[in-house]
Amino acid sequence: MYIIQNALQNLLRNKGRNLMMAAIIFVVIVSSVVALMIFNTADGVINDYKTRFGSEVSLSPNIEKIIQASQNTGTVKRPTIPAEKLMEFADSEYLFSVSMTASGRGWSDDLKAIDEEKGGGGGPMLAIGPGGPAGMPADMPETRQYFFRLLANQYGDFDNGNRELTEGSRFPENAGECLISQELLENSGRSLGDTITMYSDVNDPGSFPGDETYYDITYTLTIVGSYLDLTDEYSNNMMENAFANRRNEVFLYFQDLAREVKEGTMGIDVSATYYLKSPDLLEAFAAELRAKGLEDVFDVTTDEASYLAIVKPVEAMKGISLTFVVIVLIFGAIIIALLTSLAVRERKYEIGVLRAMGLKKSKVALGLWTETVSITALCLVLGLVIGGFAAQPVTNILLDQQVAAAEQAQNSAMLMPGGPGGGGIVTVQAVQGGPVAMGGPGMSFMGQASTEKITNIDVGIGLETILEIIIIALVLSSLAGLIASLRITKYEPMKILMERN
Repeated sequence: MYIIQNALQNLLRNKGRNLMMAAIIFVVIVSSVVALMIFNTADGVINDYKTRFGSEVSLSPNIEKIIQASQNTGTVKRPTIPAEKLMEFADSEYLFSVSMTASGRGWSDDLKAIDEEKGGGGGPMLAIGPGGPAGMPADMPETRQYFFRLLANQYGDFDNGNRELTEGSRFPENAGECLISQELLENSGRSLGDTITMYSDVNDPGSFPGDETYYDITYTLTIVGSYLDLTDEYSNNMMENAFANRRNEVFLYFQDLAREVKEGTMGIDVSATYYLKSPDLLEAFAAELRAKGLEDVFDVTTDEASYLAIVKPVEAMKGISLTFVVIVLIFGAIIIALLTSLAVRERKYEIGVLRAMGLKKSKVALGLWTETVSITALCLVLGLVIGGFAAQPVTNILLDQQVAAAEQAQNSAMLMPGGPGGGGIVTVQAVQGGPVAMGGPGMSFMGQASTEKITNIDVGIGLETILEIIIIALVLSSLAGLIASLRITKYEPMKILMERN
């Protein structure tokens, strides 16, 4: 106890030396707080964007391979991936998650469609009346008319507030469940919990119109929910009929809608977006897709260009902050070591007296270490507060500089032959029996994250940063204590006192 009391009293006895020591430790701690706050925040932003960009897989057609294949066949074939393959690709140990959607067409005798009097539709397969194959005379030619659009996992309008579940309603979570609009529910005289029969089909288009082969599908569904709808009933320039009316959209469980997909047929469209557990698994995942039958004309890539365009300034800022904290710690440790060594040398007589009184070397060293720890603790509290306030302006300055540098580099690259804007790779969202969404670099596709650049980062002093600063402070004070201990071991008390005399 005497050692600690004496150490605390020494803080006031040696004000000049201790203030110099405190100033050095304070500068090191404040600099470390700012740098580590920037580093940890930037690291979190980078990890977040890696998840959204670096791990999202694109199956993009290789234009050169497609042209080369067309030279052999004489025709340019549109690249597609069968829906059953998309679902098969989803079964992989390399994937963190899979976003799969499906859409189809249908009719039902148990639901009265909105605008049913305007007829049905469903693309090129127009028909003469409602009901489809159900209840048709056997000698009538098979004609099809669709009144309902069947959807699965397409809840974007619920996310943006254009649609809202009514009380007691929920999304389909199990096989045999469906969700319909409140207007369709009331127009059909149905209630939640009712069971309905829905018909659908897929068809082999055949070699010419009228040569189609249809495969009928029957769903027995329980209405588990209804929703209020604020969307426009008809999209712009769309023909008005029951099938085109958005109030007639029926949401099914994904596996129900996708289970009847057949190779080479149309009618049920399936699309998929895959997310890897880590971008490093891309090569292994690509090899697995090839083994499962993915054609060579498709390249398996991630959205690396968008990721780099967004994250590169943050990565540069992260590197600067890490370099800065390392330099500060190195120079700070050197200065603290010199100050400690000089302090022990100046206090040689004091150490000799304490040793002559019978104190062991370890206890004398403990007293000196206590002094350093006390100074460090005070600097730690002040450093965390001041560093926390200083981190945001420093971050803004660094980020602005790095964003400007990245934009300048990007503009220079665009002016070079073959750079972005000079004709890039066309990406494809492959679906079964439906249109293929295509576009150039910088365009956004279904399931693809936004590519808005980072222009602001809000830094905060989290628990991780606080723990790191505490560790740094303990290391610095322990370094001072270690140097003091090494110096003390060289001093013999009697020799010190004799030299003093």
